[in-house]
Amino acid sequence: MSLTRPPLPPFTLESAIQKVRAAEDAWNSTDAQRVALAYTENSRWRNRDRFITGRAEIVAFLTEKWAREQHYRLIKELWAYSENRIAVRFAYEWQGAAGQWFRAYGNENWQFDANGLMETRHASINDLPITEAERKFHWDRHAPRPIDHPGLTALGL
Repeated sequence: MSLTRPPLPPFTLESAIQKVRAAEDAWNSTDAQRVALAYTENSRWRNRDRFITGRAEIVAFLTEKWAREQHYRLIKELWAYSENRIAVRFAYEWQGAAGQWFRAYGNENWQFDANGLMETRHASINDLPITEAERKFHWDRHAPRPIDHPGLTALGL
């Protein structure tokens, strides 16, 4: 029996929005094992300047990432979709070991298999140092972003 991750392609506007929010919620958990289950066994990523293949490498990458990027909070927003592809833009805030805050801005292109698992992820990301006063993401770190918390467009990002 194959693992499935609804909603499944072909995507509609509603199901693409659901897929994006599910990804946001999973990444905000900072649980690398949970996140990796949304990807095919041999999923291929390009993340900034890193090339990653398969769930084991995804888990290792995310574990390292979230050890370095403390107080991680992410918002994703649907940009475009087609039958089995979704494009998102995102921003996340995090704090480095020296105390400096950052906001990372990026775009991702996703391709899914018939079971709704992501088989390809291309991410382009830029970090901007910010002050603590410039932070915009303030929900409880141990919970998903509240439904009434503004998204990227509403925040002017």
